[in-house]
Amino acid sequence: MPISYLPQQSGITPLLTVQGLGRQIQHRWIWKNLQFDLHPGENLAITGASGSGKSLLLRSLASLDPIQEGHVWFQGKALSTYAAPYYRSQVIYLHQRPALIEGSVEDNLRQVYQFKSHRHQSFDQDQILAYLSALGRDDSFLLRPSSALSGGEAQLVAFIRALQLSPQILLLDEPTASLDLETVYALETLVHYWQKTDPNRATIWTSHTSEQINRVAQRQVHLQPLGS
Repeated sequence: MPISYLPQQSGITPLLTVQGLGRQIQHRWIWKNLQFDLHPGENLAITGASGSGKSLLLRSLASLDPIQEGHVWFQGKALSTYAAPYYRSQVIYLHQRPALIEGSVEDNLRQVYQFKSHRHQSFDQDQILAYLSALGRDDSFLLRPSSALSGGEAQLVAFIRALQLSPQILLLDEPTASLDLETVYALETLVHYWQKTDPNRATIWTSHTSEQINRVAQRQVHLQPLGS
């Protein structure tokens, strides 16, 4: 019988626990036997060479891809015990190239509240304007059509769209890859502020620069190539 509850150790339940996780593609193991915890207030980085499966790991942790081997627990309970919409509202994955709907930036921010898992929440324009200001944008940004946004601007919209939902964990997959350095620093600062408002929140990052990893993460999990 699968374990539904993770035994608590030292009186502290991690937000996320990964044990023995493995991912295989076309009969080749990308990574195997991964084990780590993510604690409240922590910022963790996933590192590894290009093609090592960093994005695949984040997608597995977000329950967007199936768990092929091993187990994931969220707040001490097996991932399988949660309804997928609820879990994905608490553990949000930010894609490197986010998908936006047709319409304005504001349309994209409001659209998520149509989903059942977010209907208990509502669009807070004052909060959104505060986020935009922190990222160097004013209220006119809300009127911009999504089709006219650059790749970096689309990343900002997806970031704010996730932030407004107040998840427990943000899975940030190269969230600043298309941003100028000033906005990179602004986004990192905003993540820090967002965590300070709730010490139970945590993040997992991937990044193409070791400098950013050193700035944002207290700890790293390195994906080692396994070969064929």
